[in-house]
Amino acid sequence: MKLISWNVNGLRAVIAKGGFLEYLEESSADIFCLQEIKLQEGQIDLNLEGYYTYWNYAVKKGYSGTAIFSKKEPLSVTYGLGIEEHDQEGRLITLEFEDFYMITLYTPNSKRGLEGLDYRMKWEDDFRSYIKRLDEKKPVIFCGDLNVAHKEIDLKNPKSNRKNPGFSDEEREKFSCIINANLN
Repeated sequence: MKLISWNVNGLRAVIAKGGFLEYLEESSADIFCLQEIKLQEGQIDLNLEGYYTYWNYAVKKGYSGTAIFSKKEPLSVTYGLGIEEHDQEGRLITLEFEDFYMITLYTPNSKRGLEGLDYRMKWEDDFRSYIKRLDEKKPVIFCGDLNVAHKEIDLKNPKSNRKNPGFSDEEREKFSCIINANLN
């Protein structure tokens, strides 16, 4: 199985630059996951022959959002975590297949000065609980923009980035919790 994950930071802009559809075709990915699509329903019309397409749009225009294109039709599709406070921004799509779950996600950023850190910590706990529930049934594959650099080696200048969004001790610890969650 070939899986591609890409934070496009605005799908309309990526398509306008050219090459997106060609890349999708040439890559021949079985599952193609996108984050930060920044779309509302009906803003683009993509005819992706050979793919089932699933879109999760943010309520706020021009913000967030995720998409998954899959060559195989899933058994079921879930949008969000099932928690209203998290599910307004289109941050997560889950496809259920016979042998596994596939998730694309766009984790909230903690924002400048870590003003969004409390919300981020709640998101992390709720996401971990969600994937653990799924993992009790069958293995989970998740990918996306997790908005965290886990270890110092993941950054060029770790010392100057300490306590910045994506590299706070709290975010790194929550990511360690996912890694150490004993998932299949």
